[in-house]
Amino acid sequence: MLVGIPAEVKNRETRVALTPSGASELVALGHDVVVQAGAGVGSMIPDQDFIDAGARIGTVDDAWNAELVLKVKEPVPEEFGRLGNQTLFTFLHLAANRALADALTGAGTTALSLDTVQLADGSLPLLAPMSAVAGRLAALAGGYHLLSSEGGPGILMGGIPGVPRAATVVIGAGVAGTNAVQLLSAMGAGVTVLDLSEERLRSIDSENLPGVTTVVSTPEAVDAAVTEADLVVGAVLVPGHTAPKLVSHEQVSRMRQGSVLVDIAIDQGGCFEDSRPTTHDDPVYVVEHSVFYCVANMPGAVGATSTAALTHVTLPYIKALAGGVEDAIAADAALAAGVNVAGGRVVHPVVAKAFPDLA
Repeated sequence: MLVGIPAEVKNRETRVALTPSGASELVALGHDVVVQAGAGVGSMIPDQDFIDAGARIGTVDDAWNAELVLKVKEPVPEEFGRLGNQTLFTFLHLAANRALADALTGAGTTALSLDTVQLADGSLPLLAPMSAVAGRLAALAGGYHLLSSEGGPGILMGGIPGVPRAATVVIGAGVAGTNAVQLLSAMGAGVTVLDLSEERLRSIDSENLPGVTTVVSTPEAVDAAVTEADLVVGAVLVPGHTAPKLVSHEQVSRMRQGSVLVDIAIDQGGCFEDSRPTTHDDPVYVVEHSVFYCVANMPGAVGATSTAALTHVTLPYIKALAGGVEDAIAADAALAAGVNVAGGRVVHPVVAKAFPDLA
């Protein structure tokens, strides 16, 4: 099969969908891999590394005209004209993106989303490494924007002896939230983590992380924690659905001066009422007296790490798809759950609820 890897075009998206070692494995299986020139530069991968792996370097047209197109981020409007009857394997976050749903169904693309590939136990194996990266980056970005120079209140995350540490809140104890909690604790912050699942909270509690308190999430508990926080990290995910709005504008109006909110769920519409997507070039905005960080491709800030981590988990699925898309989907229920669009319709049962007219 001809496998194409276009360069990412989203703002400061440094990831690429496959490493040279991954390309080498596909070539060894008899597939033809074409990589758009310069696609790996942001991840510190020169074109020559792909050539040495047996891939060939081509144009953007070459990469998009493949039978199987691998990307990291969802196609943006400038790429919609390249959609056709190819199979596309990428993060779609489709429920929050009507324009993309229209483009994919109209083009007849078979589109599989990495974020809905789901194992029998409910876990999301292809989203997990990027969630881990985003959770850790949320702690770093939050701490950075607490600095006075960035419009924050001038609070050092861990404080110093005799001076209080930052009060931080993490809403959601999944992969992203847990990674945020771990790094915030390591940075010396006080952390309150809220989740509906007592099992997840017990798991965090069993780690005995310094400064961490676990709380079952209720509207009252969220309100109490958020309004006393210096930093709030929103890490809520409902696979396939748009994210629930858990922090209102009114609550933000009662938050501390210069407080920071980081919305990891922004790809799914965001879990704060005032959230709107931002970019690495222009990452924050102010609501009332609080700073919002809502970058929609956070892991793109660490492309070398993210690309390696992503290829580790996607490669087995890519190999299966390259061997025959229909057979791969029929043979693997987890991969079948990744199919969002096929035959001109939105076919994922959860995503389809957002677009009943396209189902």
